[in-house]
Amino acid sequence: MIEMKVAGIALDAMTRSPIVLLKDASDRRALPIYIGQDQAKSIIGALEKQAPPRPLTHDLFVNMLEAWGMTLERIVIHALQDNTFYALLIVRQGEVKKEIDSRPSDAIAIALRTNSPIWVMEEVIADASIPVDREADQAEQEAFREFLSNLRPEDLIQRGRFSPGEG
Repeated sequence: MIEMKVAGIALDAMTRSPIVLLKDASDRRALPIYIGQDQAKSIIGALEKQAPPRPLTHDLFVNMLEAWGMTLERIVIHALQDNTFYALLIVRQGEVKKEIDSRPSDAIAIALRTNSPIWVMEEVIADASIPVDREADQAEQEAFREFLSNLRPEDLIQRGRFSPGEG
């Protein structure tokens, strides 16, 4: 799993649908997830630390967690099937841990309100992420190719730790 942060909300140029954009810690990969207008407003409100005059749905959920002595440990975006993302809320109450099915947009809105980490399975990132810094990716690949082309078998033997005939 890879921890990601909310980079912001964007609008799809063609459909004008909101997209929540998650980025990894190195800002090298971005995961765009299409969401609804209400979820976009809720995520923006949480990012901007806006407190509504009355609790909205995600605020209500957080209030219920707190009232029942529960904490949101993290959310996990764990699957992508037929262009639909799937997420889990990992909730703890004392020694009891539960996984609750959720839409990613709702999970993200709640995670932002509770300062909980957002994790994404590697398979989901591999299937749906987009490169943010293509030049850095290419430079890293070239550096790795250069490293491999200059690698000799004796470079792999750690001197002093193993001698031929030991073992």
